[in-house]
Amino acid sequence: MDGATEELRRIADALARLAGSASGPQTDWMASPAYVWDGAAALGVAAIEAPTLALLKGIDQQKSSVTRNVERLSHGHAAHDMLLWGARGMGKSALIRSAVREAQAARPGSIALVQVSPDAVEHLPALFRQLRTAERNFLFFIDDLGFAEGDAASPRQIRSWLEGGVDARPDNVRLAVTSNHRAIVPRSSSEQNDPLNPRDAVDDTLALADRFGLSLGFHNCTQDVYLDIVGGYADRFGLAWDRAEALEWSKRRGTRSGRTAWQFITELAGRAGIQLTR
Repeated sequence: MDGATEELRRIADALARLAGSASGPQTDWMASPAYVWDGAAALGVAAIEAPTLALLKGIDQQKSSVTRNVERLSHGHAAHDMLLWGARGMGKSALIRSAVREAQAARPGSIALVQVSPDAVEHLPALFRQLRTAERNFLFFIDDLGFAEGDAASPRQIRSWLEGGVDARPDNVRLAVTSNHRAIVPRSSSEQNDPLNPRDAVDDTLALADRFGLSLGFHNCTQDVYLDIVGGYADRFGLAWDRAEALEWSKRRGTRSGRTAWQFITELAGRAGIQLTR
């Protein structure tokens, strides 16, 4: 009998070890300034790569709103979920990262950024359960959100996370989402052509957009703002630049944006043999 009991104990220990190795190591949610969530595990990131807030020009109102909201979250105060929508290359993603980094500098350990792949959005409830009791605040960052046909994570599901469904995100978690369109349109618009329900997809995505307490539009910049962005970067890195060349650079790319300005600065730095670090 004792031998049988010992054998059962060994089997139980082996199963426990197998279960532990399958689940992997537990994430230390106090150890890193940022994490990347792939739907199954969170990988700690040693540093948040982002430009300083002073280098983000032409978006002063958006910058003020986002940094103020992130600061509130870092203090554990009431804060909004955020939707940043609009023109490509105008600093939506950079602003999120920069605002969190600034809040961390002011209050070390108070807040962490968790970047969520759009493909991992459907698994967020599992992550919510992990963080509900964490003694830290978290900003979940979903970049370029859209819904492809057959996605498990639907606009309706995300609305329930934002507005108190049974799997709602906890009080110490807020969402920051970027999209090229306020309505967070599907990546394929074929569902909008359904003759039975031609507006269901549009209505769902607009209803989702309305659930964000802070919705900020980003628009293509004027020529003067574009040149101001170029000048700010050039001053930061001690680069000489020519106004006409900067404009020609934007014309060849068909757009004026912060991203275009940074690409021009990268070109200048490469010519000068300078390594850029924002």
